[in-house]
Amino acid sequence: MSDRTLKVALISGSLRKGSFNTSLVQYVGRSLEGVEVDEISLADLDLPMFSEDLEAAGFPEKATELKQRMIAADVILIASPEYNGSISGALKNAIDWASRPRPDEEALACFKGKACGLLAASPGAIGGLRGLRHVRQILTQLQMVVVPQEFALGVAHEAFDDHGDLKDERAAGLAKGVGSSALAMAWALRGN
Repeated sequence: MSDRTLKVALISGSLRKGSFNTSLVQYVGRSLEGVEVDEISLADLDLPMFSEDLEAAGFPEKATELKQRMIAADVILIASPEYNGSISGALKNAIDWASRPRPDEEALACFKGKACGLLAASPGAIGGLRGLRHVRQILTQLQMVVVPQEFALGVAHEAFDDHGDLKDERAAGLAKGVGSSALAMAWALRGN
């Protein structure tokens, strides 16, 4: 048993500046106490599209960085926009790179046995909820422990105040609850 500080990686599946999903996962990250937070920006990583040819030519430096940061995390919180009822291309590409085995690591080291919480935000009424089922399916296949609780923020373009906080108390509680559940799962997986 270990009581070291949990490391939480925040990932938004959106590349857009001013993304509601980025705002949502950042909000939940700020609400967590006593953890070390690492915000992984897929826009900043600018990963190439996954290709076995690129992989064979030499694993891209940014993909290696993504993997190292995910491996270091105990908990991963993901906010994914819904594109055509499914996962964003940027998030799927990042998952594909992160799932590729490297000679010096255990298979699925970025995912296997790690706690994960899912969020979504959209200007639409159901907040990107349909896309989360696909994110959950993919991550479960990769042996992540995705907590049952999830949160989709509808009408997201009206949901945040000038400080990036959620205006609605109920929505704030539900969003924070996903983070809390993922932390509790990480502690349970660790045996504390």
